Amino acid sequence: MEAPADEEQEGISAQSPAQAPLSSASSLPKEQSQVELELRVLQALEFYPPSKLKGIHRHFVLYGLMEYLRKSLDRQFSADEVLQLLDRFFNLEMLKPEDDDKDNLTQAEEFSLPESFFNKDD
Repeated sequence: MEAPADEEQEGISAQSPAQAPLSSASSLPKEQSQVELELRVLQALEFYPPSKLKGIHRHFVLYGLMEYLRKSLDRQFSADEVLQLLDRFFNLEMLKPEDDDKDNLTQAEEFSLPESFFNKDD
């Protein structure tokens, strides 16, 4: 029963997460910046949900995410970088546009006003 007491004296208990050894302290700022980046991405998803990346406005949503991260972290992000960050949390393959959606956007129809528009009795 002395082993748990020794661990608690060193600041580590069976219930607490393990602390990083002192030798990895030099990589701590890089890890903190990565955590900060991921937190900012998750905060941005409050305003720009990934479900909207599938619709017709996906480019505007992606641009909004890029701008939110640029303002939050004071550095530029490309669309590919933002998509890579989102790919950590979501399956972006599910958000790719389907072929049917592409056909609907490229299909042109001739438009004309109905005859009732021209035959108004005033």
